Amino acid sequence: MGRFLKGLMQADTSLASLALVFMALIPLVEILSRPMMGKGIDNAPVLVQHLGLVMAMWGAIAAERHGHLTSLGRILPGLQGVANACAALICGVLAWASWQFVASEMTAHQPLAYGVPVWWVQACMPLGFALLGAKLAARCAGVWFVKWLCAVVIPLEGMALGYCLDGISLVLWPVAVGLLLLLLCGAPIFAVLGGLALALFWQDGLPLASVALSHYQITVNPSLPALPLFTLAGLIFARTGAAQRLGAVFMTLFGGGVSGTVIAATVLCSCFTAFTGGSGVTILALGGLLLPLLRQAGYPEQRSISLVTSASALGVLLAPSVPLIMYAIIARVPINTMFLAGLVPAVVMVLCLLVFGGYLKRLPMAVAPAALDQRTKEQRTTERLRTVLWRAKWEMMAPWVAIGSLVSGWATPTESAALTVIYAVLTQSLVHRELTGRMLMTCLSHCAQVIGGVMLILGMALGLTNYLVDAGIPDLAIEAVQGLTQNKYVFLLALNVFLFAAGALMEIYAAIVVLVPLLLPLATSYGIDPVHFGIIFLANMEMGFLCPPAGMNIYFASAVFGQPLRAVATSVLPALLAIFVGTLLISWLPLLATALPTWMAQGW
Repeated sequence: MGRFLKGLMQADTSLASLALVFMALIPLVEILSRPMMGKGIDNAPVLVQHLGLVMAMWGAIAAERHGHLTSLGRILPGLQGVANACAALICGVLAWASWQFVASEMTAHQPLAYGVPVWWVQACMPLGFALLGAKLAARCAGVWFVKWLCAVVIPLEGMALGYCLDGISLVLWPVAVGLLLLLLCGAPIFAVLGGLALALFWQDGLPLASVALSHYQITVNPSLPALPLFTLAGLIFARTGAAQRLGAVFMTLFGGGVSGTVIAATVLCSCFTAFTGGSGVTILALGGLLLPLLRQAGYPEQRSISLVTSASALGVLLAPSVPLIMYAIIARVPINTMFLAGLVPAVVMVLCLLVFGGYLKRLPMAVAPAALDQRTKEQRTTERLRTVLWRAKWEMMAPWVAIGSLVSGWATPTESAALTVIYAVLTQSLVHRELTGRMLMTCLSHCAQVIGGVMLILGMALGLTNYLVDAGIPDLAIEAVQGLTQNKYVFLLALNVFLFAAGALMEIYAAIVVLVPLLLPLATSYGIDPVHFGIIFLANMEMGFLCPPAGMNIYFASAVFGQPLRAVATSVLPALLAIFVGTLLISWLPLLATALPTWMAQGW
């Protein structure tokens, strides 16, 4: 019985992982069957999109079970139980709102594929929110009987609240103040955003199902399956020996000594973040590898920690970065265009970090000069470069599979991501024999948890954004800002300062979904290209990774390197200044972002 209950508790991970597996296999079948049979799986793209919904909901439940739902931490201690109870109550309201949405879809009798009604898949939304509420409520108490009582009663109270107040006007400001306090108490970010979206719709007497509809829309977006698939591929490379092999390539390519090791570490961290989808993953995967190498080259320990922490944030602009894809989806810009647009600005940001951050300053030699010269000579030999390139040949080809198939037009974003996953699995399991079945299951589980938590935030943030757009907030912002200044460059400076502050206070995915629809019309009114604006936006978000309370890099670095949080935060201050300088250069020189996509479009 105990084993059965344990298996039942872990069913969320199994269902999310299974959905993720089929999300990778179906596009592969499509690619293979089209030239051979002329057709593939019926309604395959829509099927993959709805598998993404299943993966997101059950992955979010798994994330809660493992304590991986994103929050700002316990700024106001001692009130975590209250925060969990209120979050569970909000989940109950979301379950009711989702059921209202599903009930309306049931009458449409729309098939998904092979006669399966689409509402069967949509039903995982009310079920998922109800289970999520039950799990959050169970954390409010320590005694098992009280745990079960809270798990049942609190979500049901939320559903009853949604039923009684749906369509009734509500006073906004007390709810907004309460949600802010919940955020400071450690409530999950998605619950705060979802509560605010619900309150806004309540205020105007609008149906709460609109919030559920927003969550559904973002989750089944045609381009969105690329996010979990690219993330899964990156996690596979991160958990195998790929990091070590790539590290050896970069160290050899840029030479030994202090400068060569610093440059190699910076470039490696940036590229690895682009592929894994998260700078935190890069710190976890490469921190233990790069810190000894930097120390061995004679680089100070504190500056080494600062370099790895800050350089891991720079990969946001490089393909196939998840935030880069996310911006393309929200701004309705071609993903391949954003991939090309980020290349030159990423190089600029790396150079700014190295130069203006002071990481290339001459340092006292910590190793005997003769020994250091000999080591440099050995690392720069042609034979050494050939050896490390041969060992890492499969990892070096991965970007060509991911980006080349997409930019060439041979595959859709989802198909490109699926190909990358299959490539990662085959190379790391069959060629290197480092990826075991257990390790693959761990990667699937971790990916589902990460993306599930992110999708909750995105869905709630989109509900909030849709309300603000419908209320005409972007138009009001355009009028207000243009009344203050007509100068494009003054606006760009103010925009960078605002986005820097937003990056420090908001989780990056929430910032993309909430702020881009509001700020993009304002930027275009000043003649700023949407592609250029996207690069500016994401470059500022890089600074946000290094600033508390939302700057997750300093938290990861503190845990990995065993350093106090204050010490890590202080060490990255020069990097913040350098990244801000780079962001201003990108802002005031639009060709850095737009030239390459334009030339490629013209067949240059």
